[in-house]
Amino acid sequence: MNLFVRVDTRRRSRLCWATLLIVVLCVVCFVALALSAPAERLAIMLHWGTVPAHLFTAGVPIWQQLSDPALLRLATALFIHGGWLHLVSNLLFLVIFSLPAERRLGSPRFLLLFLMGGVVANLIGAISLTGARVAIIGCSGAVSAVVGAYVTLFPRERLGLVLPLGLYLEFVRVPAFLLIGIWALVQLLFSYAGASYGAVVWWTHIGGFLFGIVFAFFSRGAIVRRLRG
Repeated sequence: MNLFVRVDTRRRSRLCWATLLIVVLCVVCFVALALSAPAERLAIMLHWGTVPAHLFTAGVPIWQQLSDPALLRLATALFIHGGWLHLVSNLLFLVIFSLPAERRLGSPRFLLLFLMGGVVANLIGAISLTGARVAIIGCSGAVSAVVGAYVTLFPRERLGLVLPLGLYLEFVRVPAFLLIGIWALVQLLFSYAGASYGAVVWWTHIGGFLFGIVFAFFSRGAIVRRLRG
């Protein structure tokens, strides 16, 4: 049974500007990095990515370090990707799950989900790798939050996809959990891709996924008011 009351939202269909904004920012940042010299590119990743050794000091209580301005890198790291495959895989699954979630949550609330989910995911990843000098980059933690919210908002939904079948393009509907399984497999493969994609840690994905579930659950009242208002 769906967690939320079903309301006909076709008359409220609007441009999902938050998803569009996120995609544009990620692509612009990737192109800017690609046009940089290799040494400069690496320096940018280490400066603006989430490098645990730059954020937290081993032996010092975490709560005393949470006021450090360097924590801004938990957010900037979301828009940095190490390669085109890294970028495309993240944006592909972002768009698949974000569009229905953004229509249900509303663009401002969805953008908050993406940013907060990504920051929390990177924070958990940084804490789990305290002292490491490899950058955690990419928006997979934020995408994990979006996937978690989607599962909560649409627990039994099927997603429509256009697939190349032979010489034709075929529209098919597949269970959302099948795509979520494929997404999890892609993240697992990236975890073995090496340092060129940064430090990919499962705690980042798990933290983002759980944050998305909690965020959607506590947004249910606001969603119902928005759709009925």
